[in-house]
Formats: sequence, structure tokens, C-alpha cells
Amino acid sequence: MDDLDTVLVEYDSETGIGTLTMNRPDALNALNGQLRDDIIAGLQQLETANEDADGVALRAVVLEGAGEKAFCAGADIGGFSDESAGGSSGRTHYDFIRDFPTPVIAKIDGYCLGGGLETALACDFRLAAEGSTFGFPEVDLGIIPGAGGVQYVTKLAGPAVAKELAMRGNHISAERAADEGIINHVYDADSFDEDVDEFVTELAGQAPLAVQAVKKSAHMAVHSGLNEGLRYDSQVFAELLTTEDHAEGAAAFAEKRDAEFEGK
Repeated sequence: MDDLDTVLVEYDSETGIGTLTMNRPDALNALNGQLRDDIIAGLQQLETANEDADGVALRAVVLEGAGEKAFCAGADIGGFSDESAGGSSGRTHYDFIRDFPTPVIAKIDGYCLGGGLETALACDFRLAAEGSTFGFPEVDLGIIPGAGGVQYVTKLAGPAVAKELAMRGNHISAERAADEGIINHVYDADSFDEDVDEFVTELAGQAPLAVQAVKKSAHMAVHSGLNEGLRYDSQVFAELLTTEDHAEGAAAFAEKRDAEFEGK
């Protein structure tokens, strides 16, 4: 994989795990136009791992921030004007993350604020080290989170929490963010890397076609009507019954061994 101007791209062919590292540590990995474009380009690079594979090669993507202070501290103040600007397709990096077929895991250590929090909220999972902080400081600049932050938090934690974060502009701890359902897990700082690796490795070992179907099903549950979602689940369930991964999973269960899924 080729590194980009502001993003480091890694892919482990043995585990199927890709890693994107937002690499502007001196700016606390703040979002500017180049970083947004590079996140999109990095995801597109990782997706090429599937092109010549016999099945699904890319099983999970970790998105993290370089340095020891921040996942992403928000948008560069001068970059608010292009906050909604998309790549060549007109889609934003938030869209690419949210719609990416492979699960994307936000690995958060430090500040996760404004557009950085919205970037994490577009991911499928949010795993944080203790001591990390979360918030929407945009109100201090007379604006609101422009990429759906209030919408995301309202759906996850309810309107009262969303309004508190966006109206007051205060930071909250990782522990409170987890209690409110905004993030999935908080890990001890000393074991953070190992705990995240364990989570991601376990996820990457699951049947990838089923994992991708669950991601789409959950997305539909939030954005579509119940009947449409139920029809989708029923249809995909029937399709997955015909896959090699299902046959392998059933055989492994009967033989009391670990399944080896190939995404076929």
C-alpha cells in the first residue's frame, strides 16, 4: 500500500486487517481538505485487496490518529468552509466510512472532537483509551457540527445528551461516552493496543459476508422502515445459507473446531 500525504496505509494480508493512520500529529490530526481526501483514497487503496482475492480478503479497517494526544481534534479552523466538500465523486469521507462494506473501527486515544468525533461516529465501532475526551466545540464558533454529529448522538444516546454536547461545547470523558452509548468500549491505557488488536482480530476472523450483511442491516434499521429492514434480513439470510462460509461454519460447529472463513 502507498502512503498518502496525510494518511499512512497498511494492510496485513494474513489477518485481512487494514489500518489508516491520520498523520498530522503536530495539528492534533485536525481535518483539512487534504486529510479528508486522503482518508477516502486510503479506503479505496484498501478495497483493492479484494480485487484479485478468492473471496473477501479485507476483513476489517482500523482508523487511528498519529501521535500521543489525539485521534482527531476536529477541523482546522480555516477548513470549515470545505467541511462538506466531497472527493471526486462528491461524497465526503464520512460517507465513504459509513458506506464502506468492511467494518471500520475508530481507535481513539486522546482528543476526539468536532469533525473528529463525527468521523468516529461514521465508523462501525468506537474503541477508546481511558483519558480520551469527546465533544462538539463548534458552538463556541457560532456554528453546529456540520456532518451529522447531533443526528448520530441523538440516535445513540438520545436528544438530551446530543443537545448538551452541542449546546454547551464541553468535553466528556471516555467513561461517560461509553455509559451514554456513544462509544463501544473503554480500555486501560497500558493495554489499549493489545485490547484493540484482540477486538479487531476476533472481528476479522468472522464470516466476512455475514459481517458485511450485518453492517448493512444495522444501517437500514436506522435509516429505513422496519418492514424494509425485515425484508432485507430475510433475503440475505436465505442467500447466506447457500455460501461456502455457511457450510464451513456448520461443519466447524459439528466438528468442534474453529471455522476458517474465506468470504465465499
